[in-house]
Formats: sequence, structure tokens, C-alpha cells
Amino acid sequence: MSESIMFFIYIFALAIFVGFEIVTRVPPLLHTPLMSGSNAISGITIVGALMIAGIASKGETALLSKILGMIALIFATINVVGGFLVTDRMLEMFKKEKTKVEEKK
Repeated sequence: MSESIMFFIYIFALAIFVGFEIVTRVPPLLHTPLMSGSNAISGITIVGALMIAGIASKGETALLSKILGMIALIFATINVVGGFLVTDRMLEMFKKEKTKVEEKK
């Protein structure tokens, strides 16, 4: 049991490191498409969280699956909404920059 937990902690730590390295090396022009892609992944997470929260099992696992599914649903929803807000704000920055350049001409 403890070996499998250590294995999952090791995988989680590697995922954090790789994710950090990938995100920090993304050029600024690619942040908006990257944010849109992560929103799509979080949308899939929302579907999975809804499925887990809706599982009709019996006993202790039913309550645990509903609680974990609801927590996952809340976090994924916050991620999607925040991602869309950031993407929209970034796109607005590009629009304003373009109109300022056109006004100077």
C-alpha cells in the first residue's frame, strides 16, 4: 500500500515539475491559445466530475464519491471561468493595441 502511494506522489511531483517547465517556456504570443486548450481540458474534467458525483453506489463510497466529485466540479468550474476571463482580457489587449496603431496612421 505505501509503495503505491509513494509511486503516485512521485508521478504527481514529476507532473508539477514538467508542467511548470512547459508553462514558463511558452512565448507570450502563445499564452492565449494555451489557455484555450487548458479550458477544453477543464471542460472534460467537469464532465468527469459530474459523472463521479452522480454515481449511485451504496454505502460509504457513495458519500465519498459525491463529495470528491463535487470538489472536482467546483475547482474545474473555477478554472474554466477564470481561464475564459483571462483569455477574453488578453484578446481585448490585442484589440486595443491594434486600434492604437491604426489611429497613429
